[in-house]
Amino acid sequence: MLVSQILKSKGDQGVVTVKPGTSVSDAAKILAEKRIGTVVISATGKSLEGILSERDIVRELGNRGAGCMSDKVDDYMTTELVTCNLGDDAVVILEKMTEGRFRHMPVVDGGDMIGLITLGDAVKARLSELAMEKDALEGMIMGH
Repeated sequence: MLVSQILKSKGDQGVVTVKPGTSVSDAAKILAEKRIGTVVISATGKSLEGILSERDIVRELGNRGAGCMSDKVDDYMTTELVTCNLGDDAVVILEKMTEGRFRHMPVVDGGDMIGLITLGDAVKARLSELAMEKDALEGMIMGH
């Protein structure tokens, strides 16, 4: 399944972004309120300055304590982002996420961020493909 198909199946949820300079505390509140695992740091809503995950925040809490909550997202965001495009296959996305040990991948088209694929999205797409293949094979075996 292609990234474009995965995004269509998710509907128009949009990508939750925060601007550079946002406090870690404010970003954490957004993560909790939206029940999501990451925010994209973007000055325009389409640009990609970085990504901040729950894990990034917890890591700093463990290292420095609650004092890190008043720091800026810029201090802890990942800036070396791995992205994908609409024509990429879910299997490729799964491989990149597994090898890189991350769970969220921005989708870029024409230099602009247009969506976000999660590890769960890619797994769901792959399971759907496998179920269709299984049904097709069973149909051929049964003569349908």
